[in-house]
Amino acid sequence: MNDQELVARALHARKHAYTPYSHWAVGAALLTEDGTVYEGCNIENAAYTPTNCAERTAFFKAVSEGERAFAAIAIVGGYENTEPEQVCAPCGVCRQVMMEFCDPQKFRIVLGTKDGVAETYTLAELLPCGFGPENLSAQKSDE
Repeated sequence: MNDQELVARALHARKHAYTPYSHWAVGAALLTEDGTVYEGCNIENAAYTPTNCAERTAFFKAVSEGERAFAAIAIVGGYENTEPEQVCAPCGVCRQVMMEFCDPQKFRIVLGTKDGVAETYTLAELLPCGFGPENLSAQKSDE
């Protein structure tokens, strides 16, 4: 699947966003290394902290199905009932979830708009000096 197709899947996922408070609808399409795509949308909550971002929704769906190898994620976002015209980057919590499951040097984050692919980054570019499983593995080997 190419990046343009992945953005189209993220735009589709965005249609399911539940955003009665912020009205900021986000869709994500997570591509596994074997070519499977998991879609996610943001789901808000009146208590705010239980809110879940689109990226984490996609990751949690995939991981709950046994997936552990990921290649890329496309993200689109903007005010509901409008077509996204600007890029919407993942929040820090979502970047940290990506760090748990992805190789930061290889995992691609594709930021899209209504017109398709706008910008592409690696996770390492968006989360320099990230903290991941290897940090804890290094601690264990020192003991």
